[in-house]
Amino acid sequence: MQAEKIIEIRDLRISFLREKQYYEVVSGISFEIHKGEIVGLVGESGSGKSVSSLAIMGLLPKKYSKINGGEILFYQNTEDKPVNLASLKESEHRLFRGDRIAMIFQEPMTALNPVQKCGKQVLEMILNHNDNLSKDKAKIRVLELFKEVLLPDVERVFNSYPFELSGGQKQRVMIAMALSCNPDLLIADEPTTALDVTVQKAILDLLKSLQKKYGIGILFITHDLGVIKHIADRVIVLYRGEIVEQGDIDKVFFNPQHSYTKGLLASRTPIGERPKRLLTVADFLDNKTPQIELISNKERQAIHNNLYSQPPILCVKDLSVEYVISKNLLGKIKKKVTAVNKVSFDLYKGETLGLVGESGCGKTTIGRAILQLIEANSGQILFKGTLLNQTKGKHLRDIRKSIQIIFQDPYSSLNPRLTIGEAIQEPMRVHNLYKSEKKRKEKVLSLLEKVGLEASHYDRYPHQFSGGQRQRIGIARCLALNPEIVICDESVSALDVSVQAQVLNLLNDLKKDFGFTYIFISHDLSVVKYMSDRMIVMQKGNIVELGEADTIYSSAQSPYTKTLIAAIPT
Repeated sequence: MQAEKIIEIRDLRISFLREKQYYEVVSGISFEIHKGEIVGLVGESGSGKSVSSLAIMGLLPKKYSKINGGEILFYQNTEDKPVNLASLKESEHRLFRGDRIAMIFQEPMTALNPVQKCGKQVLEMILNHNDNLSKDKAKIRVLELFKEVLLPDVERVFNSYPFELSGGQKQRVMIAMALSCNPDLLIADEPTTALDVTVQKAILDLLKSLQKKYGIGILFITHDLGVIKHIADRVIVLYRGEIVEQGDIDKVFFNPQHSYTKGLLASRTPIGERPKRLLTVADFLDNKTPQIELISNKERQAIHNNLYSQPPILCVKDLSVEYVISKNLLGKIKKKVTAVNKVSFDLYKGETLGLVGESGCGKTTIGRAILQLIEANSGQILFKGTLLNQTKGKHLRDIRKSIQIIFQDPYSSLNPRLTIGEAIQEPMRVHNLYKSEKKRKEKVLSLLEKVGLEASHYDRYPHQFSGGQRQRIGIARCLALNPEIVICDESVSALDVSVQAQVLNLLNDLKKDFGFTYIFISHDLSVVKYMSDRMIVMQKGNIVELGEADTIYSSAQSPYTKTLIAAIPT
């Protein structure tokens, strides 16, 4: 017997205003969610999944969007006629939002008020929806919720500001807030995208346990089919605003019918094998059947014999970095933390060296110390025999041309007021490369083509591009200085799996074309394992494992590495 229906979407159509004309972004989708069921809504950015969830919540921007067809039927109980949420006024929608239908947003730092303590924010939510509840009883309820979502030291969290908590802790506060009014339906919009794999697994397990305990329905939105497989009962696949496939999780995973679903499944970074190129969605559209070409162990061994027969291009010896946490009134240090603790490794020309570990393990600090963006407390960083942490002024600026970085978030690393052509040209001007503006522009146009963009993109601004395109712009900007070492700092962690595959293929192509040496930093062990020749696993500022990437994955020695591997969604 099927469980009680909570919500039913019938032929929903949503349009957005662009250049004085409405364009349909969701085209007649229909699905339903029942009590005690987790339904996965999956698709790439722009597929319409988040827009659909905002329509359910009544949070679509009124000036720029409209529901131009269909119904969103919310079933309050079996006896009453369902309410069509799509036809409600804002004041009427507030009766359902937060109380009967709650939402966990993708980025808790932007969803939480940064100047208000976490406990107070959840407290306000409860008091707004429970007029007869006293403040003391509401606080007890908040602390109970914090315990239920497995937050440590709940009194401390109650009195903490969002910036004082880790990413996983902030997400747990958001889950507690969403559950505070006992909703019938919980919408989780990409709640684990930017989290470490171990934290992601903990959040997914927590949501499943809470769903079973309270019998609520969950609409879980993500671009990652591996996550959906771990948590959902049924899955709905969206492509360009239309449902192309839906069904039980096992049916869709093991027998996908639509070429887009096949492409999404194939785009995930493989663990047990090493293809020469990752497959993308484009490889499957028009009912293509792409062939996978694998790198053999013999080929990989030959590459490594060649790589490690030469002297290293970069040597890091006993590197330690400390951060000051607090000072007294006289400026004396009261508390400091060791971010990197006597770390040593070599990097060889043409190698991709992976740095993997959870947030706070010190991997990004190492990258910034190599670039001399932060000062090391002790140790040595040698680039081609030059001691970087004793190099200053013009000599250091000249060396920085040879060591470049691709950041995690290309949007915040690009100036929104510069066209992408100007942004890519800027480092050339700073380092006086090429003789004229005309030569620089020619170089920019060739770089755009090299990273898979078009010459016509030269005069566009960063906001006019998708996330994957902006990452390509960041790569082109990095290439402008002809570097020898490129540090990729979480450069694909926020991308859709299919776009991630495209960018990883591009990075490998550029490595072949330009002879790059990569330091590839990520919390995602599956991506690091695929990209890397050797891999360093870090925990709390220390190296816990270093070796050939496939060997570490197949026979990890450290318990911490084994935990990271076990947390990878498969």
